[in-house]
Parts: sequence; C-alpha cells; structure tokens
Amino acid sequence: MSGAKILIVDDDLQLRRVMHKMLTAKGYQVTAVPSGEEALDTLRRDRHDLVLLDMAMPGMGGLEACRAMRAGWDVAIIILSVRALEKDKITALDAGADDYVTKPFSTDELLARIRAGLRRSPLAPESTPPLQLDGLQVDFASRRVIVGGEPVSLTRKEFDLLQFLANNPNTPIPHRRVLQTVWGPDFANEIVYLRVLVNQLRKKIEPEPANPRYILTEPCVGYLFRIPAKEA
Repeated sequence: MSGAKILIVDDDLQLRRVMHKMLTAKGYQVTAVPSGEEALDTLRRDRHDLVLLDMAMPGMGGLEACRAMRAGWDVAIIILSVRALEKDKITALDAGADDYVTKPFSTDELLARIRAGLRRSPLAPESTPPLQLDGLQVDFASRRVIVGGEPVSLTRKEFDLLQFLANNPNTPIPHRRVLQTVWGPDFANEIVYLRVLVNQLRKKIEPEPANPRYILTEPCVGYLFRIPAKEA
C-alpha cells in the first residue's frame, strides 16, 4: 500500500530517525513523535493508516496509548518492544494491538509486518450475505453490526474474522487457515493472535462470552461459526 500514512511513536530519537528514513524511502508518508500524548494529538489532527508504537515510553506508556488509539480510531497498530515473553504479547493484543514485533528487528521483518498491517481483507464485503440471527444482525456491505438492538463497533481485524467465519458456517476451520486469511501468509503459527481476537469478538457479539452461542471452539482444530439450521 504505497503512500500509506504511518505514525512512528518512540522516545528513542535515533530509532525514530532510522525508521523515518527507511519508510520514507519505501514510499510511505511518515510522521514521527516521541510520546503517546503527542501521538494522540497527531491522530486527532490527521488520519493515519498504521501506527508503530513503542511499548516502554516515559509519561503515557505504549499500552495506555494503544487503548486510547483503539477506542478512538480505526487504525492498524504494531507494538514494538524489547520484551519477548508470550504474556507481554497477549497483554499488547488485549490492549488492541494488531501485531507485536520484538526489538531488535530487521528492516525486512518490519516492512513485512507493515505490509501485513496495511493488508486489506481478501473478502469483498458484498460477497457475504447479511446475518440475521437471534440477537445478532450483521450487514457486511455496510459493516454494520447490531447486538441486542444496539450498534456495536468492531475493529477491522474483528470484522474480517467475523466475515470469514460467517462465510463458512457450521464448518470447523483450522487455526492456520483463519490466520493466513485474516492476517496473511506469514502468520500461520501465531495462534495467540487468533485466540485473543476470538475472545475480543466474543465479548462484543456473544450474549454470554464464556458460553458462546456463535463462535465455537473446535479442540485441536480451530473455530466454527454456528448458525442453527432454521436460521442458516
């Protein structure tokens, strides 16, 4: 997605300069700021397509900034962190991040992750018929979701996941296939990404997220989107 607008948020001046130069050379429009507070001000003034967000910064930390961004904007967020533990990745994904890259990283790795973050869903919205289930209505063409009579806002990844599952109702779909469709071919083994996103989606569309009605877990396989026969 050449020409996409990327916001770099990192208190390391040298790293900001290196990433700014590298991404500009690749055709991206780049803004770089040193803090979460300045990042939010920047997003209020101008739309961006993707944010590269450092986890550990003075003042507003990366997680707090990520939650604020996710609440206010439909923007792809990639967390950058020196922490490599799975629990840190889960915490970042729970905060609303789309991806998590561990420092130090190579230029090729970062560029690949950016391309994945900017990647549009391979599914055309109009290719999926509207869902009319008990308590859940989804118009994929307009990206409108109604739960219990109230509109619900989904992130791009949440909506892409819902659409892909809805396109394959009552059929167990392997983890790898879901990951490669929703995130991209390089994410086949990122099971934690899928697990966190499914949990987030369940919280938004399920009457009882802990006892899901629509998105069911198929042990050792993947997930199944259940539509009762009378509603299929």
